[in-house]
Amino acid sequence: MAEEKKLERRQLLKLLSAAGLAGLSGSVLAGPGVGVMVPGKGWVKASGEKCMGDGTPLQFIPKTAPDEKPLESELEKYPKCPYCGMDRTKWNHSRHLVHYDDGLVDGTCSIHCLAISLSLNIDRGPKVIYAADFGAADKIKPMIDVDSAHYLVGSKLKGTMSAKSKMAFSSVEAAKQAQTAEGGKLVKFDDALSAAYLGMAKDTMMVRKRRLERRQRMMKKMKQKQG
Repeated sequence: MAEEKKLERRQLLKLLSAAGLAGLSGSVLAGPGVGVMVPGKGWVKASGEKCMGDGTPLQFIPKTAPDEKPLESELEKYPKCPYCGMDRTKWNHSRHLVHYDDGLVDGTCSIHCLAISLSLNIDRGPKVIYAADFGAADKIKPMIDVDSAHYLVGSKLKGTMSAKSKMAFSSVEAAKQAQTAEGGKLVKFDDALSAAYLGMAKDTMMVRKRRLERRQRMMKKMKQKQG
């Protein structure tokens, strides 16, 4: 990634970060009790244990060791999205991965959660960012550098953590074919990232509502089993 491109992106992230995270305090609450809805596990209560760095930006730094070859055995090393808990193998078609300039890596399920990572790690510059090539025929979509990717935004393709899908393609021809079939607009990465930030409030409230409903259904089933 060229140095000029890095500087431009760093400025873009600083400008968008405040607006991007403004929607994280949506009006739909997670419900009583301290915990989180973990996909595949249901409602998991917080341990209450304190960690060094809590209450500071240090709590958001990726917890894995620096990795100079992040794409090697990528899904084994970074199996879950740290921001929503979703399985990155299941959602491999929309997954992203950012390799920061200090060697730390954040693997996410989508560009939505990538936007969160970039905002929380505002002082950590991205060395390279990868996205899954939605147009590839492989069962597990290969990763491509976002600087060469073509994003189809707002098509009829189902979004991940977002009502408006944002899928990356390595081939502009494949992207145009998908656009013909599914609609949407073709843009480059920075515009797709901007769209992710601008939709953050509505998308976050949508996800919070869905998880609340899922938890309520789970609690109802538990009560029914108890008689």
